[in-house]
Amino acid sequence: MALKYLKNTKVNINNVFIITRDFNIRNSFWDPNFPHHSSYRDTLSNIADSFYLELSKPTEFLSTRYSDNAQDLNSVLDLVFLCPNSPEHNNHCIYPDWRLISDHASITIDISILKEHIQTKK
Repeated sequence: MALKYLKNTKVNINNVFIITRDFNIRNSFWDPNFPHHSSYRDTLSNIADSFYLELSKPTEFLSTRYSDNAQDLNSVLDLVFLCPNSPEHNNHCIYPDWRLISDHASITIDISILKEHIQTKK
């Protein structure tokens, strides 16, 4: 659903700095515990490229989705895409202990916002 939305609305979105969500795509590129490649990963990568964004790597590799079934492996489904030249790139943190009742870990990232004076005239 998210891929279709991003693909169809690309022309209406400007100045994207960050895209993050549960993309529900398992892939060996961001989850070394998953041995397969998904064609959806290619679609997602193409969309991110069209916004000039790159996949951010966490400060420490951890799963982002935790299974309540012992038969299933935990996985990485929640991703962060950022501008590659931003100082925040490759420094998001995953907090599995903050899950509470969710099966997804919380993800945080500090993004600097520069104070800027914008002169206006009436």
